[in-house]
Amino acid sequence: MDGRGRDRGRCSSPFKHPIPPNSPAAVGGGGGSGSNSSSDYKKKQNSSPPSDSGETKLNIFDICPPKQDGIVVLNPPLFAKNRERRNEMKQRGERGQVLREGMVLLKGYIPLIDQVKIVKRCRDLGMGSGGFYQPGYGDGTKLHLKMMCLGKNWDPETNQYSLQRPFDGAKPPHIPPDFHRLIQEAIRDSHALIQQHSKTKTNPQLILPSISPDICIVNFYSQDGQLGLHQDKDESEQSLQQGLPVVSFSIGDSADFLYGDDRDMDKAKKVVLESGDVLIFGGKSRKIFHGVTAVHPTTAPNLLLKQTNLRPGRLNLTFRQY
Repeated sequence: MDGRGRDRGRCSSPFKHPIPPNSPAAVGGGGGSGSNSSSDYKKKQNSSPPSDSGETKLNIFDICPPKQDGIVVLNPPLFAKNRERRNEMKQRGERGQVLREGMVLLKGYIPLIDQVKIVKRCRDLGMGSGGFYQPGYGDGTKLHLKMMCLGKNWDPETNQYSLQRPFDGAKPPHIPPDFHRLIQEAIRDSHALIQQHSKTKTNPQLILPSISPDICIVNFYSQDGQLGLHQDKDESEQSLQQGLPVVSFSIGDSADFLYGDDRDMDKAKKVVLESGDVLIFGGKSRKIFHGVTAVHPTTAPNLLLKQTNLRPGRLNLTFRQY
């Protein structure tokens, strides 16, 4: 249902404040670790046909390729800038929605200035050691996305986490402190939203626990990218039992996100995730089936594209605690 849980405006940026010394900023490692009951099903739903070789090629993938010489990029007209600002203000005014117990959608939560910083930071990390690559399976089948792990590596072949990638030994980069700050703010505001819409005085921490993420999976979906319905259940038994949530940042083009209690797509509910949205699911919703069925081309904010040159598609960061 609709909600207005964040009773104060987001006038401050999470990137302007230092992270507390006791925050786990030195560790990390999203909508990416889709663990299904059947590996064959996962390959069929989320991947492309096998290539000639099962080896993972380490081709550098730049989510913000340099502008080509001779191409003139026109500034968006003033009315377009004003329209995007109005849309951002409208999303913030909506505050957020409690989709179901333990599942909250914060519309337009990440300000455009911070979206730009997140894209640039992911681009820098993605070009270095442990950066973006196209994940796949031993038979050469490839997923319909590019992936980078932060903090801990998730292997789609084994559905397990480790401290380095098995195919090249690269250690995942750390989760930036600024990301931790934004997650803590989103959890805090989600608790306020839950409390506002709750008919009882139940502690929102019991409905949606807090999280100190040490895992982040960064996925880049091209405009034809998708991810079949799956559960995120590769974290520790303790983390899953406590219902520690998955926190998802969406940046770039909008996408259709499906979720439900089983793998039946006809029964699944749909919500459109737009640039700047934060989706959180934990507690009783921690093991929902979910996936991305479509990315909508040319829906990313023009100002974001102008300031980052982000490729057409959707950048998705998902955080969890192992």
